[in-house]
Amino acid sequence: MNSPFDKTPGWLDWCAEPSKPRFQAPPGSVDAHCHVFGPGREFPFAPGRKYTPCDASKTQLFALRDRLGFTRNVVVQATCHGADNSAMLDCLRPSGGRARGIATIERGITDADLQAMHTAGVRGVRFNFVRRLVDFTPKDDLMAIAARIAKLGWHVVIYFEAVDLPELWDFFTTLPTIVVVDHMGRPDVTKPLDGHEFKLFEAFMRQHPNVWSKVSCPERLSVAGPPALHGEGNAYRDVVPFARRIVETFPDRVLWGTDWPHPNLKNHMPDDGLLVDFIPHIAPTAELQRKLLVDNPIRLYWAELVSAVA
Repeated sequence: MNSPFDKTPGWLDWCAEPSKPRFQAPPGSVDAHCHVFGPGREFPFAPGRKYTPCDASKTQLFALRDRLGFTRNVVVQATCHGADNSAMLDCLRPSGGRARGIATIERGITDADLQAMHTAGVRGVRFNFVRRLVDFTPKDDLMAIAARIAKLGWHVVIYFEAVDLPELWDFFTTLPTIVVVDHMGRPDVTKPLDGHEFKLFEAFMRQHPNVWSKVSCPERLSVAGPPALHGEGNAYRDVVPFARRIVETFPDRVLWGTDWPHPNLKNHMPDDGLLVDFIPHIAPTAELQRKLLVDNPIRLYWAELVSAVA
């Protein structure tokens, strides 16, 4: 990299002109997993980052939200920004309450800083166990963070790969909060749906009612590939049985998100409109769609709205 903000060689930029989805999301729908990158000149990327992305601003994120027919966003701190949450917080503050955040924090954060994040709209922290993306953080530090954020009513988002679940099981099951798993724990979709690996993930959710899952990112999990290979109706078809199993088995503990602007994809950049059209394949009824896109994320991230109705 020649300068701090030269993109990683081969970086794929997000789709600037996504298609308009055929599927109409129910009113109040939430994109519960997305990011902002910089802009790097305003919010510098972390010195120890594993990658340097293109810029992807809050203005561009909110424009995508409106184009896709969604109402709210949950903005997850991008690993390229490390524990400097400035870009993510800058996305929340002008959103008029329509955006919530997931932060990356370090053990030494002050109570005042945590409260300021809460006021801005942060409702959770992310623990990343994918080593190609982040350096290892001691579990004692993570548990101390979890204990502090539990007092604010926040939850923990965990990102890991399926083969690592047995090693991480004991740690995950002692976290004192709701635990949200990114992208179903990245299952290997070439393996059987009823094979040991995915059955273990189902058991993880079944045995621990505080565990939720995002059924997002088919473009990361698929081997069959994008629509150009199979036609729009069959996009990422090999991921459908896995996501649909989780949605139908745990309908009150699932979330969905675009993952815009899709960091670190290597072979293709998805059309976000077609990702929305993937939803009815994994949530085939209106009731499941409403739980996935509206009821569940509102209950988790906008609890005050639920209380106002109750």
